[in-house]
Amino acid sequence: MNLPRRKVLRLAANAVALPAIARLARADTYPSRPVRMVVGFAPSGSADIIARLIAQWLTDRLGQPFVVENRPGAAMNIATEMVAKANPDGYTLLNITTINAWNASVYPNLNFNFIRDIAPIASATRTGGVLEVHPSVPVKTIPDFIAYAKANPGKINMGTGGPGSGPHMYGALFEMMTGIELVPVHYHGTGPALPDLLSGRLQCIFDLVISSIEYIRAGRLRPLGVTTATRYDVLPDVPAIAEFVPGYEASGWQGLGAPANTPVEILDKLHDEVNAALADPAFKARFVELGAPPFPTSREAFGKLIAADTEKWAKVVKFANIKAE
Repeated sequence: MNLPRRKVLRLAANAVALPAIARLARADTYPSRPVRMVVGFAPSGSADIIARLIAQWLTDRLGQPFVVENRPGAAMNIATEMVAKANPDGYTLLNITTINAWNASVYPNLNFNFIRDIAPIASATRTGGVLEVHPSVPVKTIPDFIAYAKANPGKINMGTGGPGSGPHMYGALFEMMTGIELVPVHYHGTGPALPDLLSGRLQCIFDLVISSIEYIRAGRLRPLGVTTATRYDVLPDVPAIAEFVPGYEASGWQGLGAPANTPVEILDKLHDEVNAALADPAFKARFVELGAPPFPTSREAFGKLIAADTEKWAKVVKFANIKAE
């Protein structure tokens, strides 16, 4: 049977349009049931609080519950593996952080590949640390500290939150870039390390700004430099370490991810909603109160940041021979 040319063209055009219409319909109907947001930390920590704020925003905006499910353990690897192997339908999401980028080299035998198996949805926050010392340490600037450390190799105790924790990684990067030698003293989190720093048993720590700012304001700890590329808003008089060690930058990010192969229209929808939250004045104020400045990006830019950080911190892990315990 011979069809008129005009009808053939119309049928071909309809065939091309159908997949696009199906994708739009899928985005319009998502979510149609509750969504799990898996968090690799115990409840009540800062990462958990931020994840719950995002979950509540998505619940309110999209009309279905976004339920936070805490799966702590193995430095987020339990939660990450669970989501990496989940059905890529948009109904299982993962709270992702810088730790995921570190783990690729700290844990060489993981049952998943974070960059391959988790699709970035949206960045949410980016936070920095501060190199601070006990007031008894006779230094007041980053150059003073470097000179003092070189004159006293292996004699400066640096508190960490455990092998491969933020304070450990930030300190190891500083050692790698300055040629100094610090002695890492590992704790189960920086909470137990701070009393020893305040008492003088430790000489320094690279801690989160939010955790130490009250001690800094009270004069009980001396800040030498923040780890972000530029100065931190709440510590405007404290220079960035990069002002004295060009190229130094150490910061933590948090965001949202999903199993690879999740439909792109669902990823885009969630991305747009998270970015809408980060632009909302009341929502932004909550993040600022937590010491977690909003950090909106495109999905492509977030993916590039994750890849760059994975490569960057792998070099630090190798330099410092950091191994999970």
